[in-house]
Amino acid sequence: MSTPSAAPSTHGGWQAERSGFMGNLSGLGFVLVATASLVAVVPIYIRSWTAAFIALPVSAVLLLLAFGRVLGLTANEWIVLAVRHQISVATRKNLFFSGLFAPRTKDGRQPMDLPGTLARLHLLEAPDGLGGKIGVMHNPIAGTYTAICRVTFPGLALIDTDRQDSRVAAWEAFLRAQCKEDGAITRISVHQRSLPDDGTALRAWTERHISPDAPAAAVEALDDLMMSAGPAATTRETYLSITLSASRARLAIKGAGGGQVGAAAVLVREIHAMQPAISSASLQIAEWLTPRGVAQVIRTAYDPEAQPALAGRTASAADPEWQGSEPGVDPDLAGPAAAETSWGVYRHDGAWTVSYQVRGLPKSEVYATFLQPLLRPRQNARRSLSLMFEPIGPSKARTELARDKAKRDAARQLRAKTGRAESEDERREAIAAREQDAARAAGHGVLRTTCLLAVTVTALDELETACAELQADASQAGLELRRCWGAQDDAFTIAALPLGQGLPDRRVGI
Repeated sequence: MSTPSAAPSTHGGWQAERSGFMGNLSGLGFVLVATASLVAVVPIYIRSWTAAFIALPVSAVLLLLAFGRVLGLTANEWIVLAVRHQISVATRKNLFFSGLFAPRTKDGRQPMDLPGTLARLHLLEAPDGLGGKIGVMHNPIAGTYTAICRVTFPGLALIDTDRQDSRVAAWEAFLRAQCKEDGAITRISVHQRSLPDDGTALRAWTERHISPDAPAAAVEALDDLMMSAGPAATTRETYLSITLSASRARLAIKGAGGGQVGAAAVLVREIHAMQPAISSASLQIAEWLTPRGVAQVIRTAYDPEAQPALAGRTASAADPEWQGSEPGVDPDLAGPAAAETSWGVYRHDGAWTVSYQVRGLPKSEVYATFLQPLLRPRQNARRSLSLMFEPIGPSKARTELARDKAKRDAARQLRAKTGRAESEDERREAIAAREQDAARAAGHGVLRTTCLLAVTVTALDELETACAELQADASQAGLELRRCWGAQDDAFTIAALPLGQGLPDRRVGI
C-alpha cells in the first residue's frame, strides 16, 4: 500500500506596517482632528449659539476630511494627490518626450533617457568575475547598485507536497540569511511577466533544428501547427534583482578600490556568494543581464510591440553562424519615445498601463501557490508582478516591532476607556503581532514586503476589461488591490520593471 501524501503546508501571519502619526491617522489627519476639536469647543467657551451654527459644520467637514474614504484613500490624502496632479498637468510635467527631442552630448550621442524618477539612474558595466560583463543600475541619489538576473524554476503546482515544502523552506532560508546586522544587501526583488507570445522564438529554434532530410509532409504539418498555436501561446519571464547599499557596504567598497568600480566589485562578490542558496530553492540562474540585456527588459516594458522583433533576434543570435546584431538593445535606446501620466492610467509609446498596489494580503492561511491566478495567460493583455523584500537587521527589527506593539497597546487602552469593544480583526492582528515578535526572538528574520501589479494593453478599448480580469483574479487569490491613483508613472517603475526600485519610506508624522 502506498503512503498517503501529507497535506500541503499553509502560510500566513503577514503583519501590516503601522505608520500613522497617531493610531491610523497621518500627521495631516491628526492636525485636522485636533483643529476640528478646537473649533467645536469655541462656541462653548464664548457661549454663543451663533458661533455654534458656524463652528459645528466646519468641525464636521474637518472630521470628514480626516476619516472619510475615497477609493481606499482618506479624503485629505485624495485632495493632496489631486492638487499635485493638477499642478503637474498645468506645468506639463506629466509629459515626457525623448527620441527626436532627447538631449544629445557634444559628440552627437543620445544617452539613455528615462522618464520620471528613473531619470536619475545610470546603467554601468561591470566584470562578472567569470570573463563576462553584467549590467548594474546605479542610483546616485539613494546610493544603491542593482544587478538583475533572469531565472527559471520548475514551479510548485505539479510536484509532491514534500518537495514543495522543501523549496519554500529553502527560499525562506535564503531571505532569512539576508536579515543580518548592517547587511550590504538592502533589497531583493522578484519580478515576473506574463505576456502574449507570437511564437517567433519557437519558429527560430525549430528552423535551426529541422533535419535536412525530414519529410516535406512532416515539415509542412509542423509549420501549420506553429502558425495556429503560436498566436495563442503565452510566455513568462522571471527576474531576480539584488540591490546593494553603498552606505552599508562603504568599508567593503573602500577595500575593493572605492567608487563605482569598488561598489560593483562588492555587488558581484555578494551575488556569487548567494548563488548556492538561490539554487537550493530550485531557482536556476539562466543569466546575469548584460547592459544590453537590461536595456531590452526596459525597452520591452515601455514598448510591448518591440517584444516580437527583439525575441526573434535573440533567438537567431543563438545560432553560431549568426552575423547580425548582437542580442539586446543599445542602452541609449532603452527608454520610451514618449509617455504621459494621467490620473489613473500611464501611457507609454503604443501601450497603456494601470498599476495596482496590494493593500491587503489574505487574512487566512494560504498555500504556497496562492499567487498563481495573478499570472494566468491572457491574450488581450500582459501582466507584471513585482515582489519586493527589504531585510531588517535584528536590532532595527526589535525597535520596529516594539514601536508597533506600543501603538497597538495604546489603541487598545483607548478603546477600553471609550467603551468600544475590540473587533475580531483587531484581536487577530494583535495575535499575529505577538507571534511575529516571538519568531523574531527565536532567530527568524523580519522583512518589509510589498507587492505591485501592472496590466498593459496595446488597445485602449481593452484596458478596463483587462483591469476587471486582474481584479477578479486578485480577489480569487485573497488579495485586496488599490489602484495607484495619481502615481501611475512611479508605480509603473516598480510594477513593470525589474530595476529594484525601493519601497516607499516609512511614513511617520507627515
